Formats: sequence, C-alpha cells, structure tokens
Amino acid sequence: MKIKIVEQSFMPLQEVDIYQQTATTFAGKFGATNIFIGTMRDFNDGNSVKGLTLEYYPGMTENYLEKIANTAMEQWKILDILLIHRVGKLSPNEAIVLIAVWASHRGDAFDACRYLMEDLKSKAPFWKKEQLATGSRWVKTNTSGYESGKK
Repeated sequence: MKIKIVEQSFMPLQEVDIYQQTATTFAGKFGATNIFIGTMRDFNDGNSVKGLTLEYYPGMTENYLEKIANTAMEQWKILDILLIHRVGKLSPNEAIVLIAVWASHRGDAFDACRYLMEDLKSKAPFWKKEQLATGSRWVKTNTSGYESGKK
C-alpha cells in the first residue's frame, strides 16, 4: 500500500504503471485493477472556476487516508492500493486524486475503489478554496458524485 500527498502535478497513469511494474507482493496475482482519477473542473455551483487551492492537515490527513485504506483491505479481498492526492495550487484539467486498487476479481476492486473515493471526498481533512473571476470562496460541501446530485 502506498499513500502520497504531493504538491506538484503528477501523471496518474504513469504513477500506476510505475507502481505496478515495481510491485513484487501482487505480481501475477491480480485479475483486476480499478483506477479512479479525479481532475479539477473549471466550474462549480454555477460559477466559472479559474483555480483551486487545496489545503490539508499534515499528519492527520495521511493518517486518515491510511485508516480508510486499511479498512478497504479488511473489507474486500484487495491485493494492494495506491492513493495519491494533490495539495497546493491547481489549475483546471490537473489531476487532484488517483486511487488504484488491485484485486484478484473486479467486484472487490470496483467496490473498494468506490468506498475509498467516497469516504475520502466526504470525510478526509482537505479544504478547497476556489478562485473565481470575482474573487475566491471556500468550498463548504462536496458534490454527491452525480451530476443530478442524487445517488
């Protein structure tokens, strides 16, 4: 399991490839890799967003991410997890988060990846400040994950 918080931009698929190529614990054992890549949109709540500053609580955030990754490993038959989250200043189209889950079977990989993303999005100690054309604002709540706002 690898969890990283980074301040520089990263290439999600390259990170997955590098991690998978160097993994020795699950080589030849996985039949499924589920990957979620979250990128910065240029809109939110009806406004154009020019940039985003992501803040976090060092130590606490990493511990929380490790806790939910361990929970996923216990709940599903997961071989490994790679979780990378961006902090600092971001521009539209930049990757914010990468979650990759390796498992023998797709159901475990899909379910664990969704659990990790939904928990991270709703509970992990990250704070977002959006830069708009008219100033800036703190994001008070995250989206539901569906365009309609419903599950």
